[in-house]
Amino acid sequence: MAGLPGTARTRSGSPGSAAALPALDGAFLRSPLGGLMVAQFVLGLLVWALIADTTYHLHAAYGWVMFVSIFFWIVTLLFFVTYLLQLQLKFYVIPWPLVLMIFNAAATVLYVTAFVTCVAAVQPTSWRQWDYNRRAAASFFACLAMIAYGASTFFSFRAWKGLGSNAATSQVSDHA
Repeated sequence: MAGLPGTARTRSGSPGSAAALPALDGAFLRSPLGGLMVAQFVLGLLVWALIADTTYHLHAAYGWVMFVSIFFWIVTLLFFVTYLLQLQLKFYVIPWPLVLMIFNAAATVLYVTAFVTCVAAVQPTSWRQWDYNRRAAASFFACLAMIAYGASTFFSFRAWKGLGSNAATSQVSDHA
């Protein structure tokens, strides 16, 4: 009759036998990759929020900028949660430093194209002044996001090659 509503359930065994929530990795937040991921998340959010608040659907170029910023914003959030909750330790077969380096390099290249597209599409003679201001601000934040992804590529490359240790990748290499 275990499992029926209203029946009492008792648990036997040690208190540590239950599946506990993964611990947050504070060292990752203090590492260069952790700080850069937070910056990428905030900057990416600013880019797509500023463009989404304009009449971007009238200009095809902003569709590309929106795609790049939202796609990398979501994937960066997934990587951030993975490293913060130390879920990469559960999947130690995956070469996380290499995956992170390839992701950051791809994000850098695509953010370069999004930045150039966003800057080229800003029209200072726009009849709606607030659209111009938001698009110009989005271009600025896209440039900062591009720089943040470039710096993450550098740190990810160093971690992949083992040229320095950081909190995000030193735990993964212990299981390899």
